[in-house]
Amino acid sequence: MRQDLKGLRALVTGGASGIGLATAQLLSECGADVAVVDLDPSGARPPLRGFVADVADDASVRAAVEAAALAMGGLDILVNNAGIGAAGTVEDNPDEQWRRVLDVNVLGVVRTARAALPHLRRSAHASVVNTCSIAATAGLPQRALYSASKGAVLSLTLAMAADHVREGIRVNCVNPGTVDTPWVGRLLEAAEDPAGERAALNARQPHGRLVTAQEVAAAVVYLASPAAASVTGTALAVDGGMAGLRLRPVAG
Repeated sequence: MRQDLKGLRALVTGGASGIGLATAQLLSECGADVAVVDLDPSGARPPLRGFVADVADDASVRAAVEAAALAMGGLDILVNNAGIGAAGTVEDNPDEQWRRVLDVNVLGVVRTARAALPHLRRSAHASVVNTCSIAATAGLPQRALYSASKGAVLSLTLAMAADHVREGIRVNCVNPGTVDTPWVGRLLEAAEDPAGERAALNARQPHGRLVTAQEVAAAVVYLASPAAASVTGTALAVDGGMAGLRLRPVAG
């Protein structure tokens, strides 16, 4: 797929680090003109185009999407990747934090898609890919708020796919397992036993390690590309088998 995206224009939210940056870089390597929208886009180096926006603020989202579409001459691909995490049970997070996480993780997708749709409707290869999570389909401990937000992203992806398929706009999502990103790194650093916690996260995924940002990016680029022209309303798991496999314990 190294040149499958030649001539296409892509926008990635939260594209200056982690999964977003890996995705933006791979889209560019595959031939796309790529705009990165982030609170601080400085991590996205040329040829990536950086635009400042907060997905929790509708005016800044609309301005960034318009500026990016103008700079690139249109928009074919939208990757809704911006998001924030939260740890705790349903008892632990105050209402203010619930509102903040849902505002970024769910309404952030809504705001960006809403701003991008007029441009996507003019594309012959329109595609939206949302970053969801294994937390949308599996019960994970200490992730009540985060799981609720990603469950909403999964349902929103399906609804958007149904709404826009007859306009020629495909909508899918990726469901990563635990990915080796800066956010996960900070969680590990805050743990009482970082090495033990990392070992536990590795063991939770059947293939025995954390997922890489580049592996998630490869799935996003496939879903975004014309190679996936008949794929819409799909959640693609990139989780080392965590969602579907039930392995027997290794004998001691």
